[in-house]
Amino acid sequence: MIRSWADALRKGDVEGAATFFALPSVVANGTPPVVLHTRADARLFNTSLPCGARLLRTSSAGRFTTATFRLTERPGSGACGRGVGLEARTTFVISGGKIREWRRVPDRPAPSGPVI
Repeated sequence: MIRSWADALRKGDVEGAATFFALPSVVANGTPPVVLHTRADARLFNTSLPCGARLLRTSSAGRFTTATFRLTERPGSGACGRGVGLEARTTFVISGGKIREWRRVPDRPAPSGPVI
């Protein structure tokens, strides 16, 4: 499902990418969380993403799935520019085959374990 969403957005299919989101859903792209209430909200959010992305890998912990993407240019508004080729990570909550939460997370997770 995550791969299909990313593929639609990378091809510039904002309408198709928006259909992967549950209503309501929560998104946070380096901002405080925003609730998407309508399909128009979901389209606007997807339009706001300047880059396309290729899914590289996922990992899951509980209800959260974190996806690592390679950023690409995509048709439509915005330009990925110097972001092309970089990695980006997003944590998803998927339920009923739809994205319930989409939250951008740091590209490099903080080290775990004791601090010496």
